[in-house]
Amino acid sequence: MRKLLIGLAGAALASTMTFAYAQDKKEVNIAVSIPAADHGWTGGVVYHAERAAKLLEAAHPGLKITIKTSPDGASQANALEDLTTQGIDALVTLPHNSDELTDPLRQVKEKGVFVTVVDRALSDPTIQDLYVAGNNPELGRVAGEYLKDTLKTGDVAVIRGLPIVIDEERQKGFDDAIAGSGIKVLDKQFGNWSRDDAFKIMQDYLTKFPKIDAVWCQDDDMAVGVLEAISQAKRTDIKMVIGGAGMKDMIKRVADGDAMTPINVLYPPSMIATAMELTVANFYDQVPVRGKYILDATLVTKDNAKEFYFPDSPF
Repeated sequence: MRKLLIGLAGAALASTMTFAYAQDKKEVNIAVSIPAADHGWTGGVVYHAERAAKLLEAAHPGLKITIKTSPDGASQANALEDLTTQGIDALVTLPHNSDELTDPLRQVKEKGVFVTVVDRALSDPTIQDLYVAGNNPELGRVAGEYLKDTLKTGDVAVIRGLPIVIDEERQKGFDDAIAGSGIKVLDKQFGNWSRDDAFKIMQDYLTKFPKIDAVWCQDDDMAVGVLEAISQAKRTDIKMVIGGAGMKDMIKRVADGDAMTPINVLYPPSMIATAMELTVANFYDQVPVRGKYILDATLVTKDNAKEFYFPDSPF
């Protein structure tokens, strides 16, 4: 009887392994449509998409992932049409502009394609099967809480991103966090998530305000420009510059204990890889993945910075 049970168990295991191998051999075509690497964060998106594609194709022999980058919304709409004619089973996309891409993505969905949207939500959420994004309100709140708890009181200069929903959510999270505290916001200007624009704004701030205790900017690219302006002006009153997103250079500074950049708040471009992995799981693991996946706005400190450092990434 014991030998029979062992034999049955072995047969069951072999059957399971054969089934798993057959599942991996199942042919699935997935397209990834993302913006071209026109600045640091989108460069990170492209890097992590390509990295994830290699790992996922190696794990699933029947899987084919096609990555297409586009310089603007119109080009991305054309790319979506081209990709759909290739007979794809799923699309993972980070839209250039949600409003501009909603109708093209609706046309993709109407052809029976599984649609995963990353970061920039569509004006019609019924089009997407899966939505993966960072937590914009939390990015602002975590930064604001840190400044409130660390400085207690002080004058803070703020550099915003672009006048869009993401910026508004981040700013509201920050404002709510410091409400009723001893933190005073000196000024808020849009830096367009550009290090050059942030550099110029910070130069203006340095001329305008003789005392600044800290600077909060919504993006690490802008933080680079801010730090350069402070360095050139040789200002020593500014205690810290808080950015966000997880740029490798900023994470390295945090890991090294740089007093000017004591923390960072994650809004990782690697979320594209998370979206790709979940989409693949829908086809090969046959697990329920439909819905919204909002990633944490993790506080990165010297103690945990190494977990979020990707030295080969362009961002």
